[in-house]
Amino acid sequence: MEKFMDKIRDMLGGTAGNIVGALLVLIVGFFVIKGVMKALRKLKSFEKLDQTTTRFILNFVKWLLYVLLIIAVIGMLGVPMAEVIAVLASAGVAVGLALQGALSNLAGGILLMILRPFKVGDYVEAGGAGGFVQSINLFYTVILTIDNKRVTVPNGNLMNANVTNYTAEDKRRVDLVFACAKSEKPAEIQQCILDAVAGSKYALTDPAPFARISGGTNESMEFTVRVWCKTEDYWDLYFELNQIIVEAFGAKGVQAPALRVLNEKA
Repeated sequence: MEKFMDKIRDMLGGTAGNIVGALLVLIVGFFVIKGVMKALRKLKSFEKLDQTTTRFILNFVKWLLYVLLIIAVIGMLGVPMAEVIAVLASAGVAVGLALQGALSNLAGGILLMILRPFKVGDYVEAGGAGGFVQSINLFYTVILTIDNKRVTVPNGNLMNANVTNYTAEDKRRVDLVFACAKSEKPAEIQQCILDAVAGSKYALTDPAPFARISGGTNESMEFTVRVWCKTEDYWDLYFELNQIIVEAFGAKGVQAPALRVLNEKA
């Protein structure tokens, strides 16, 4: 009986030691991972990469280190790794089925980094959301709308949706349609529009601004106006054109039916 009790005490003492050691490794591991991540962020190698790639790599490394830490803690608790691997393998199918959505999002995140349909800072419309890309994580992408709402879109959805990237190119075109009375002279209205556009500091001369009759009714003529600008100047030019063309029509005495924009295409 005395030998049996000694054996029990030895087992409990060993188990307690394993638990304490595992807790120490866990605590120290968390601080080490934080230190490693802090050091990685300061690496000059990342300065050559864009913000999107840097964030994705750092997220991936962080989660990988946490997984390794958990495996180390399990090993210190005395759980045979062969058994752990066997259990994980047997549960792999069930876990895979349960985490189909998460795995799809992870695969989507990897594909986003490879295909690069957009990067952090781009203005996009995708997955039912529109705004500036704030971050691309392993499982989801964060989009900040113009009115400062944060939208979280699963990466799997983004890879299966049409993505419109408004800031991918360095130039964009503003398209507007203006109307005037049918009694006006088309050539004069066209020149009036082009003269007004020429006064804009945002309008580019190459490609040249465009203004032509594109339709009308029995009472009106419609002129389509197309002007190119730098992508970052799109909205400045958009609102400026609305103002300066209407003012030019007013100064010239252009008659009804309307001194207004009938249709807008962004």
